[in-house]
Amino acid sequence: MEAATLNSPHFTTLHGPLRSRRSLLKLHSNSISFNSPPANFSVRASATGGGDSAVTLLDYGAGNVQSIRNAIRYLGLNIKDVQTPEDILNAKRLIFPGVGAFAAMMDVLNRNGMAEALHTYIEKDRPFLGICLGLQLLFESSDENGPVKGLGVIPGVVGRFDSSNGCRVPHIGWNSLKVNKDSVILDDVANSHVYFVHSYRAVPSEENEEWISSTCNYGIDFISSIRRGNVHAVQFHPEKSGDVGLSILRKFLLPNSSITKKPLEGKATKLAKRVIACLDVRTNDNGDLVVTKGDQYDVREQTKDNEVRNLGKPVELAGQYYIDGADEVSFLNITGFRDFPLGDLPMLQILRYTSENVFVPLTVGGGIRDFTDANGRYYSSLEVASEYFRSGADKISIGSDAVYAAEEYLKTGIKTGKSSLEQISRVYGNQAVVVSIDPRRQYLTSPYEVGFKSVKVSNLGPNGEEYAWYQCTVNGGREGRPIGAYELAKAVEELGAGEILLNCIDCDGQGQGFDIDLIKLISDAVSIPVIASSGAGKAEHFSEVFSKTNASAALAAGIFHRKEVPIHSVKDHLLKKGIEVRI
Repeated sequence: MEAATLNSPHFTTLHGPLRSRRSLLKLHSNSISFNSPPANFSVRASATGGGDSAVTLLDYGAGNVQSIRNAIRYLGLNIKDVQTPEDILNAKRLIFPGVGAFAAMMDVLNRNGMAEALHTYIEKDRPFLGICLGLQLLFESSDENGPVKGLGVIPGVVGRFDSSNGCRVPHIGWNSLKVNKDSVILDDVANSHVYFVHSYRAVPSEENEEWISSTCNYGIDFISSIRRGNVHAVQFHPEKSGDVGLSILRKFLLPNSSITKKPLEGKATKLAKRVIACLDVRTNDNGDLVVTKGDQYDVREQTKDNEVRNLGKPVELAGQYYIDGADEVSFLNITGFRDFPLGDLPMLQILRYTSENVFVPLTVGGGIRDFTDANGRYYSSLEVASEYFRSGADKISIGSDAVYAAEEYLKTGIKTGKSSLEQISRVYGNQAVVVSIDPRRQYLTSPYEVGFKSVKVSNLGPNGEEYAWYQCTVNGGREGRPIGAYELAKAVEELGAGEILLNCIDCDGQGQGFDIDLIKLISDAVSIPVIASSGAGKAEHFSEVFSKTNASAALAAGIFHRKEVPIHSVKDHLLKKGIEVRI
């Protein structure tokens, strides 16, 4: 994954367990303050006690590793965090969940004497599980910000995926495994999808074939897991791969467990199209945090009381969607642009509680921007995003702030590095940043009426117009901006976005289907994944958007909340249409 060096002054690291991290924020929105980062970056301090049931975790402080912590605890085990090289050498079971940039991680490991200890531990065939970057570090070197030397345990160089062959980079989503040999921890999951999110990969060769336990295809075959003796590593994220991932972790952590639960038999053959459940969250008039749904972004009932539409409790709904088979869950704090986002402790708590039992990717958006509080204290968007990541988010979604950044970039041609999009993608990697685009259709009689990219529409406008451009909006669709969706998408990709969430105000809440013209326009224009949103009313709308556009995923809200179309019905329909999905 791409990210900035962890020595960057923009990077914030917090020490201590989750329960103690809450003390880093004062409880009142007008007086929140962060502890200053240490002068020299160090490995995270111990979180929980040791003992025979403890799993040693090498968490060097970048990105969201809360999910692997939750998965370990879910399996009934305690966590002992690495503080010294000796903790690695004395570990009975060691997990290394690599998140961030190759060069930055090697720098941290070398400065703290961890690299040598890790190499020794692995050479002695001690129980080890590397995840994502924890696999890549075992190779000789990586081209990411390099070449940069790795541990050199496995022959080979880690290189970047080539987007010129039609593959979207980053590789995000649920893909299949081809298990090559007895892998132990991959028993029973050969036909299942697992969750990947990365831009760099190692490829098979004669020199490293003895290590390879499985491969995956994404344009080319790449190494998805290795195993030799007690040493295991996977390129995918088991902590985000649902029951399949928990089964893999259980086999590594509890090899003698009497638990025989196996994941459902799958039929995975390639990268699946994703079905995402979205929860728009806000407080109602009684002050309760509820899931709501807009009708062209209006979330109030058309009644005398004009109350906020209440469709359920966020944590409960997210848990149910996980059980129902949602490939991701997205939270949108739809009033986050108005207030002080770090003062929204209930939203942070929703993430914490949800991530304890939901083992698929979680995205959160709303109010992620630079701001100054009532006391004049300045907070960067990176600080805001960091708190969301520490609370359990895997990706953050940026809306209005990305529009402003794109406008400035298109005006000047200069990447300042100061926008929230650039700051967060530089530190956490572009795969962790989603840009949410909220456009409104503007009809034209000629494609030359405006200076923005337009399309010939499938359905004529109210006055017979044959063309339209898509004007981007900010502040929850309330304000139009002088930039089109096409121009915005191209700009944010260059600024570091890893994915685009493409909404359409005209289709929102209408249940008449996605805006195919818009989604095709944008998904053909960029090389990063595009999530189709707004307008789903039946299962057939999902097959339509996947068959007519290059969308990688489709998102819905109201039809799931109101139980009009269950998630499993959508997936059953897609399977019947020959579209690969995770089951």
